[in-house]
This record gives sequence, C-alpha cells and structure tokens, in this order.
Amino acid sequence: MTAASTTIGRSGRAGAVRVLHRDDLAAAIRVLSARPIDNVFVASRVRGAGLDPNSLGCPMWGYERDGVLRSLCHAGSNLVPVGADLDAVEAFVEFAGPHRMCSSIIGPSEVALALWHGLSDRWGDTWARVREVRKSQPVLAIDSDPAVEPNPHVRPVTLAEWEPYAEAAIKMYTEEVGVSPVQGNSAGYRFYVRQLISAGRAFGWFEGDRVLFKADLGSVSAAASQVQGVWLDPEVRGRGLAAAAMAAVVQHARAVAPVVSLYVNDFNLPARATYRRVGFTQVGEFATILY
Repeated sequence: MTAASTTIGRSGRAGAVRVLHRDDLAAAIRVLSARPIDNVFVASRVRGAGLDPNSLGCPMWGYERDGVLRSLCHAGSNLVPVGADLDAVEAFVEFAGPHRMCSSIIGPSEVALALWHGLSDRWGDTWARVREVRKSQPVLAIDSDPAVEPNPHVRPVTLAEWEPYAEAAIKMYTEEVGVSPVQGNSAGYRFYVRQLISAGRAFGWFEGDRVLFKADLGSVSAAASQVQGVWLDPEVRGRGLAAAAMAAVVQHARAVAPVVSLYVNDFNLPARATYRRVGFTQVGEFATILY
C-alpha cells in the first residue's frame, strides 16, 4: 500500500485515496450518516476509537474527489467499503496493493463484490483465492417493538458467566463461519467476548451454567445497533423458541439505539422466518468474501 494514490475512475474524474486521521472526523461522520444501517459496523468503530490508526487498530482509507471526502474503507481484519461508487472502488483497489491484510471483505453486495473482483483482477491470487463467497445476505432491521412476546429469561450476561458464554460463542462462530475462532489464539477471541459482556452488549438465556440462547450487539452507533452471534443450542431447536428469544434481544437493543439490524445468509431459511416473525423487514443486501 502506498502513502497516497490518485486514480482516474470510470467517470473520467480523478480521485485520491489517503489514510484518514482525527482532523477528518467530521467529514467521515457525514459519510457514515448517509446510510446508518449499512454503515453501523464502521460507525461503531469510529464512535469508540475515532480515526487515528493507533486507537482504531487499523487505517481508515478515505476517497476524495473535488476536495470532498466521498467514501471510506475500513482496512482492518475486515475490509469494509462505505459509500463507495465504482470510481471509489477502483481507487481502493489501487491503494490496497498486492498484499492482502484482511480475512474478509464485507459490505453492500454490489460494492463488496466489485471490490473483490477489482482486487482479484488487479493483483491476482492473493486476493482472488477465497474460502467462500456469500453473495446474498439480506440486511434486516426493526425500529418498533417486536411482534411477538419477548422471552423474559433472555437478559444481559454477567462476567461470572463469561466462560460458558464464551464456549457457546465459539460453537456459534465455528458453525457459522466453518472454522474455529480460537485456532492459534484462544485468548484473543475470549477477550473479545469478555469485552462484549463488560459493555452490556451480550445477551443470553441460561439454564444453570448451560447457555440455551445467545446473541450480541456487535456494533452500536448513535442511530442503530447490529445483532451478531445469534445461536440456539441444537438440542432445543425446532421448538419455536428462537422468535421469543430474539424479541427479547430487540427489546434490550432498542434501549441502546432506536433501530436494530442484522444480516443473514439467504440460504438460512429458518433464521429468516424467525426474524420475519419478530418483525424484521429487509432493507438492503450484503455480501461477504471469506479468505
């Protein structure tokens, strides 16, 4: 990756990419605010850590055209474009370079796929060879009370319950992504789960020390939250319990931000049916490219 990059996009207009810093915060918030549900992950990171790469933990790229910041790209373990048109995608491709630093590309489907194809065409196998491409992940949201009665047993998790909750989180991640999150670095993922609990963003339904259901608010901005890590113990699946449990998560989450969102794989028909019962509606579509 170079220190700065200028690209002539498909429109014929020149745009420049650079790493953003704290002085760019107001302009970045303006870009993020244009689509608060799509942008909740990056908005949450910026809300908590600002734009300085040292505090954020990774660089935030900014694409400028005609002296105005037009789009962003979170360049950490997740490569996440924000507000990117095709000119911005081309510029991010050039700026990224041949050395892949991320384990996934995530974002609105058309943009995320265009970014992946552009990186693959420009830089080759480092970006082209993937473990899985999930082209269609409906983005769902709810901004009202849930349509079903919440399960009163779903509540914020306490630090005393960290260990069983972390084990359930590992099972969820492995089932969802296809690889364990603790391969080679068990402490890192467990610490992440502990952070979610400490922040009041982890919710569970317990039977003694057994976790029957779990869900987290992985991202929280002023406008919206994003639910992740939804998991129901396989032994209690098929009993119609998930909708009430998710309704409770919605109830808790709306005390934090007015809109609750999530995205789900298009092929996960049982989950999509559950979210419809709760009152979620589709507001967009994501894609995820997994390395």
